[in-house]
Amino acid sequence: MEQSPFKGKKALVMGLGLHGGGVETVRFLAGRGADVVCTDLRTEEQLRPSLDALEGLPVRYVLGRHNPGDFDAADIIVKNPAVASDNPLLAGRRNIETDISLFLRCSSSPLIALTGSKGKSTAASALHHILRRRYPGARLGGNITVSPLNFLEDLRSGDPVVLELSSWQLADLRRNRDFHPEIACITNLMQDHQNRYASFADYEADKTVVFTSLAPGGLAVFPDNRYGRKWAAGCAGTSVLVGTEPPRGTAEVSAPRSWLTEDNRGLYHPGAPVPPNRTENLLPRKLKVPGRPFRLNALFAGTIARLRGCDAGMIRESLADFPGVPYRMEHFLESGGIAFYDDTAATIPAAAAAAVRSVDRPVILIAGGTDKELDFSDFDSAAPIPRCIVMLAGSATEKWLPRIRRIGAAVQGPFARMDSAVDAALAAASPGDAVILSPGAASFGMFNHEFERGDAFKAACRERTEQPHHTSARSTGGVLTSTLETD
Repeated sequence: MEQSPFKGKKALVMGLGLHGGGVETVRFLAGRGADVVCTDLRTEEQLRPSLDALEGLPVRYVLGRHNPGDFDAADIIVKNPAVASDNPLLAGRRNIETDISLFLRCSSSPLIALTGSKGKSTAASALHHILRRRYPGARLGGNITVSPLNFLEDLRSGDPVVLELSSWQLADLRRNRDFHPEIACITNLMQDHQNRYASFADYEADKTVVFTSLAPGGLAVFPDNRYGRKWAAGCAGTSVLVGTEPPRGTAEVSAPRSWLTEDNRGLYHPGAPVPPNRTENLLPRKLKVPGRPFRLNALFAGTIARLRGCDAGMIRESLADFPGVPYRMEHFLESGGIAFYDDTAATIPAAAAAAVRSVDRPVILIAGGTDKELDFSDFDSAAPIPRCIVMLAGSATEKWLPRIRRIGAAVQGPFARMDSAVDAALAAASPGDAVILSPGAASFGMFNHEFERGDAFKAACRERTEQPHHTSARSTGGVLTSTLETD
């Protein structure tokens, strides 16, 4: 058996976290004979689910603090993506890795890498759903909260791996010699995470890392807008554009491209020398999740699958039964004629605007939360659409609420508890309406992360629709324990 390169090494895992990456990193290193120390600023109580998952492994934990001596003694430091690269404890060190870089070092599988400000989880998951029909061993990991270390040992030769990557993960992969995707994709670029970046240009620069190290002969898939066309002009590989407008002439279909039509088809053209009128439809007539943004994400997935050799008919069949992704316009309940959607992953105003436009029924929107120093004007045109906007308390709400009121939208709150916000939403809702949690802001201050926020929303809705006269004042909120939203 080949000797593990980590056997006997002193490995420090910085940031155990609650989304699985830290857990899989610790398990990976400990299982390969490394001497593992795991350090996190959060407490044992806050990290209990992750600690329970690692019970029995020979790991030394340093919680609630970091010891500089542990960093000095480490042969390898594996940092959580949420840890900023300019953290003083990491300054000047050349032995820094991530769970993604460890995976890339150990894997030779064909790689498809996707990123985007919003919708990347949906596009990556839909692509994986399609690919499994042709490649049963295809796997999905990354920012989707599944570390690729989790399935490294299960991969067989030729199994494609879809990695959904955040801007922070991509920043960590800058100049990584093992990162060479055969297909790279950016679904969109929107205002996000300006509480972490010095400028929007810096945020964009991290996103573009996804295509700067394409494998020889690689393909890059971009949105058909000013950003995508700019990236295509500077990309070494063949670029494919996906958009909502048809080509304006034969010159625009000299390379492969896809577009949504007015009747919601998703047409794909393979490029010259095929005549411009020779297109294939990649989208089924009906998808399980409503809205044009979901349909566009599905078209990104279908286009990549088509570039990977999947048949157009198989792509349509796969997308027709794709259920969507939890926490992204997740239709989890129908009660009393009211539809309930959990869109907690919509952490920017533009995503909340897209959510209220995605359903063909009156909307009661629950929004608000913690500020990421974003521009709330992206929601202005959508603000009159909901019959009522129920605001959760938080620093974003303090800035956003006066703006919504000036527009003249019907608004209630802010509410410091999710159960109170749900009570207000149900009081405003009537049969035929949709109640949507699409916050347009981060979750911290009331919750540990946005997934906890979504779970609290679903629990409160189910409790109240099953027991319509129940009036418990129990809080479903949490305590501020983190400083960064997932990307």
